[in-house]
Amino acid sequence: MAFLDKHKAIETHATLLLVLSLLVVTIGGLVQIVPLFYLENTIEKVEGVRPYTPLELAGRDIYIREGCYVCHSQMIRPMRDEVERYGHYSLAAESMYDHPFQWGSKRTGPDLARVGGRYSDAWHVDHLTNPQSVVPESVMPKYEFLLGNELDGKRIADVMSTHALVGVPYTEAMIAEAKADFAAQADPNADSAGLQERYGSAAFGVKDVTVSNFDGQPQLTEMDALVAYLQVLGTMVDFSTYTPDPSR
Repeated sequence: MAFLDKHKAIETHATLLLVLSLLVVTIGGLVQIVPLFYLENTIEKVEGVRPYTPLELAGRDIYIREGCYVCHSQMIRPMRDEVERYGHYSLAAESMYDHPFQWGSKRTGPDLARVGGRYSDAWHVDHLTNPQSVVPESVMPKYEFLLGNELDGKRIADVMSTHALVGVPYTEAMIAEAKADFAAQADPNADSAGLQERYGSAAFGVKDVTVSNFDGQPQLTEMDALVAYLQVLGTMVDFSTYTPDPSR
């Protein structure tokens, strides 16, 4: 009873309750934050994770512009039902070059963390053009207009330079060749050797960059960029050989 009386005294004294609440929050915050200052890196580096190519980066910007993140998260939690449905749980390293990251907390549609390679380019184009033709019960809006919005990549080098300022390891060569790499990834007949040299398995391990006429049209469009972005999600890490760092 004596303890309850003291508890009542705290609850009925607004100033005391405020001071004690601030003290508890401060101590809890310090316990979480201070150890981070003694770590060189809070994200375990994983082989295969690379910066987005110019075309993928443009597609990511379109994904954000159109509000796709509002309905689709990119975070698979380490729970049995999620892992069985979507695949390996998400790693922080997979989003280390995302500004901002797309983990999210709400799913109106399915999680997209592992959507890359699950469907063909044509399926994605059909789905984005008329979602209900592929998934009848879908409430997703139509994005057919992306097929008519052509891209020339003239500003993509500036976008990459901006990302480099916040730590994305785009080299001078990557930025200088950005426009050429942008076009090469969407043209199977183009010389993509430079693109693969800068972003492929030789540079980052695991797999080469996917080169494809993503939307099936001769012109390079926003649909190409968006599909290129979707097709790379969850494909950078080879989870058949991945072993978590036990110290993390």
